[in-house]
Amino acid sequence: MAVRIQFENSNDIGVFSKLTNSYCLVSNAGSENFYSLFEADLGDHIPVIHTSIAGTRIVGRLTAGNKNGLLVPNTTTDLELQYLRNSLPDKVKIKRIEERLSALGNVISCNDYVAIVHPDLDKETEEIIQDILGVEVFRTTVAKNVLVGSYCVVNNSGGLVHPMTSTSELDELSNLFQIPIGAGTINRGGDLIAAGAVVNDWSGFVGMDTTASELMVYDGIFKLNKSIGSDFSSKLKEIQLESLKK
Repeated sequence: MAVRIQFENSNDIGVFSKLTNSYCLVSNAGSENFYSLFEADLGDHIPVIHTSIAGTRIVGRLTAGNKNGLLVPNTTTDLELQYLRNSLPDKVKIKRIEERLSALGNVISCNDYVAIVHPDLDKETEEIIQDILGVEVFRTTVAKNVLVGSYCVVNNSGGLVHPMTSTSELDELSNLFQIPIGAGTINRGGDLIAAGAVVNDWSGFVGMDTTASELMVYDGIFKLNKSIGSDFSSKLKEIQLESLKK
């Protein structure tokens, strides 16, 4: 189940954090309480990295990433880049990219297999996304908004998008990602989904104002009610069955 948290007095927790299946970035300017909530939930599984990007706190909006890689804007300092390289798991690639639309988190939304991007993103950036994140890339909009990263949050099980997304758009997005996509809100009716929530395949965090019904939709679409242990045990059973067949 998702955890309700705040960054200082803000419910826009997705602005100050970035969560994937292999790492979590958290703004280094926030209270220790914000950081410790991520650490308590994730610390046994993935590194929780205290950082800034381009000297700012808005790490969630300036970066894009998944379990394979992390993309940061060209305003990221050498020191920040080196710190991230040292802190990320070895298998995670990191790349600083020259892109006019430099708030990468607002223009890219991805899971571990597919990314949707702003229609005007550079061709070179699209190729870098394919290479570093290891995903298929599609140019599209969400509820006729070009800022796809602001209005869409996905993991490998499902996705939540802007509440005004039409049925045909939901079908299209579902076809692109090959997972169920639902429309909804966060933080008591907020439509900036990615600003108010972060998620990976087993854990999620939402702003403190998120209502019980919003939380139910969130947990259902991202399938967060499955525990990490049951997921591992089912995989283990599959491996054992495969070995028995040989």
